Amino acid sequence: MVNRQGKEFVLYAGLLDQAHREGLKRITTSLIQAPSDNNGHLAICHAEVETEKGVFSGIGDASPENVGRMIAPHTIRMAETRAKARALRDAINVGVTALEELGDVEEDSSIHAPARRPAVRPMAALAQPIPTPVRPEPSIVRETAEAGDDMSPPATQQQIDRLHKLQAALGQAAMVSSTMTSEEAAARIAELVRQFNTQSRQAARTQAR
Repeated sequence: MVNRQGKEFVLYAGLLDQAHREGLKRITTSLIQAPSDNNGHLAICHAEVETEKGVFSGIGDASPENVGRMIAPHTIRMAETRAKARALRDAINVGVTALEELGDVEEDSSIHAPARRPAVRPMAALAQPIPTPVRPEPSIVRETAEAGDDMSPPATQQQIDRLHKLQAALGQAAMVSSTMTSEEAAARIAELVRQFNTQSRQAARTQAR
């Protein structure tokens, strides 16, 4: 996963790596429309991905209007990458948009990382970005407690769903307290993400040996 301007995206390289882990059998692509003066130099590609779960397909398009300046001469390649990314996202159940699908990426991000982006973190099998827990200042907590107000609303259904997904990914029982607050849920999510990332790095090192 990579964070860009406050939003999280998945990289094509991460999708491909995860697909191999889940039994990728083949990727087949075909050019549906070649770019020309008559169609605004729009390239359209179709991709088909086969895994142990079945066959998944995706369509990708690219033209000088929806790619970066440096990749504009290579619209067929970008259209193929986008088609494969969409098919791979369906195959491994990732709802987060791939960075390569954005219209302002200046380079082929499956090979080069975009400029000025933060460090990439391991991709969790989640369809939504994980929120960063926000803790109130101690003085605010004290004032709120003294006033008798509820300093944090209950955990949202979205947070509960994310906790269940993370617990399942870590092999833990799906348990969420009915009295858990939104702040407590955010902190717990952050902790489980750290555990998942640590587990992923350990597994990667084991496979590399």
